Amino acid sequence: MVVLAASICTRSGKPLLSRQFRPIPRSRVDGLLASFPKLIPANSQHTTVETNDVRFVYQPFEELYVLLITNKGSNILQDINTLQLIVRLISSLTPAMSEAAILHHSFDLLCAFDEVVSLGYKEQVTLSQVRSVLEGESHEEKIQEIIARNKEAEAKEELKRRAKQLEMQRREQQRLAQASRHGGGGGHGLGGMAGGYSPVSSTPRFETPQHEYRTPSPAPAAAASKPAFRGSGMKLGSKKGKANDLISQLGHEAELEPEPEPIPEPEPEPEPVVAVSADVLPEVDKEEIHVLIKEQLDVTLLRDGGLKEFELKGELQLQHTNADLAKVKLELAAEDLSEVQFKQHPSLAKFAGSGTKVVALKDASRSFPANVSVLRWRLVSKDESKVPLTVTVWPQPRGDGTSDVAIEYELEASHLTLRNVVISIPIPHDAFPVVTGEGDWQAERGFFTWTIPEVDANEPSGSLEFRSEGDADTFFPVNVGFAAAGSLANVGIVAAKGAVDGSEIVFSQEQVLTVDKYEIV
Repeated sequence: MVVLAASICTRSGKPLLSRQFRPIPRSRVDGLLASFPKLIPANSQHTTVETNDVRFVYQPFEELYVLLITNKGSNILQDINTLQLIVRLISSLTPAMSEAAILHHSFDLLCAFDEVVSLGYKEQVTLSQVRSVLEGESHEEKIQEIIARNKEAEAKEELKRRAKQLEMQRREQQRLAQASRHGGGGGHGLGGMAGGYSPVSSTPRFETPQHEYRTPSPAPAAAASKPAFRGSGMKLGSKKGKANDLISQLGHEAELEPEPEPIPEPEPEPEPVVAVSADVLPEVDKEEIHVLIKEQLDVTLLRDGGLKEFELKGELQLQHTNADLAKVKLELAAEDLSEVQFKQHPSLAKFAGSGTKVVALKDASRSFPANVSVLRWRLVSKDESKVPLTVTVWPQPRGDGTSDVAIEYELEASHLTLRNVVISIPIPHDAFPVVTGEGDWQAERGFFTWTIPEVDANEPSGSLEFRSEGDADTFFPVNVGFAAAGSLANVGIVAAKGAVDGSEIVFSQEQVLTVDKYEIV
């Protein structure tokens, strides 16, 4: 019972926002959302649709869809409650349910999704609790804003107080200067009178007093007072470390020092996108008894040739719409499966030592469980011929900082038809390769990606060349992805019979091969 992702997409399946709660490749989610609108039947009143692997629980919202992607064993009632809470959150966080509003509030929506679902399981929260948590995330920021505003107001008040104080001192200084100038003028007058009477007497009695009286003139007094004023101003400003700035900025508003910006974390290196969804495979018409065989390939090759790792994992599920017909036994194809290691469900009867392998329940009166892996297998090998597709990458340095890179592929498993083959080669981020040959390719985010729509026995090989900056090691590791309708281990069902009477039962079969990892190092 797991919610794999919560998403918002357009009516055409264009993804706007998606939060994965389990490790799912982005390409897989894009493929599921692109195929989702096509699964909705016309005039349907239901809000759930299913594929072979997942279930969509959705709600139309104006021109958009809000949906949950869950596994098929998830509790649908709980999923519907989760979806309703998410829809209410979206309505409360966005002013309008439009593409622009969703993109503008994407960060808030992702945080809200994380509060509702954790690791795929719904949290016991309400709408008000989620809103409180989202507001709490910015509580410290609000406190910092309040502190900054208070500091700014205090700085303005301090400037006004200092300006008023300095203005009072300036007026006091002017008053003292005027008083000194007035007293000096009286001295000059007396000196003039003394000079006027000097011819009457031959004794210069007033010369010495005249010089003594004129010594304290207004100009020296004013000059002496200015340094004292400056010293007083400096003393006032020294009460705080920013006095010089405060005095120099009189008449202007204080400017707060900007907080140092946090050092941005380095962006993670981009990863190659080579995951290919099984949705590219043709659909199979299902009977009442449907057998689903899924295999995943994990392979690592060496650039100079040779196989480093090869592992193939598979499982078999039985899907049915009629419980009576589900009392069956399935016969595996008579292929050489000696290298394949099988693991059966505890309720299944063990395979016989030799002869045809039969998948059957121990109790023949019981029906097969639906959508349960009743048989699993594993194939590990050091034989390079087991690899279904051989990819060769030959970089040839030119001696000027660039290299010529030749890419070749060849189909080894001729019984398979590979769809949407993707070959991704790392290149320098600022490089723009010059391509020789025809093909669907693109160069972005530090990768040269070549996509081949289909590789089969009719066109089993192909090649492409390009020139780019870099040495031989620049173009590795190479990643490959594809999907195929078939079994690499040749595991298949040839007959379905009644477990009790042995009668033939009509069945359908779907075989899916996908790549978990295909790497050339």
